[in-house]
Amino acid sequence: MTSQLNVDTIVDKAGSGGSNVKMANTSTYVSDGGAVSQNTVQGLAKMWLSFNGTGTIAVDDSLNIASLTDAGTGNYTNTFTNGMSAATFAAFAGGDVNNSNNDIRRNNRLYNTTTALVKVSCGFNGNSDSKEDWTEVFTAAFGDLA
Repeated sequence: MTSQLNVDTIVDKAGSGGSNVKMANTSTYVSDGGAVSQNTVQGLAKMWLSFNGTGTIAVDDSLNIASLTDAGTGNYTNTFTNGMSAATFAAFAGGDVNNSNNDIRRNNRLYNTTTALVKVSCGFNGNSDSKEDWTEVFTAAFGDLA
């Protein structure tokens, strides 16, 4: 038998703040128009990372990142704290280099993606295809955790 809880706000016991909520993988939300529903857990990023990739690399902020490794000029390895269930998850990366030339930068690629990590390669898209360290690098992954 299922039950339903109808409330406007959930707060802690003292009534002064928010409360922790644990959701099952089958939890859904209703669209703004109310016409469709989506799986809540499936729509959440399972990993994201913002870091400075120049000099001694430094994490600005992250979720589900165990470590960040400088793998050479323009190459970085993001290792997950909690792995993905399959290496076919969706991931992306982007960023920029702060310079005075206003050159076009692009992310070369994500490569050697496994359930435990994603590797990012950053490059220069001017007259060459050389790799370079970027001052701002962002990555995120969507899919199922193991």
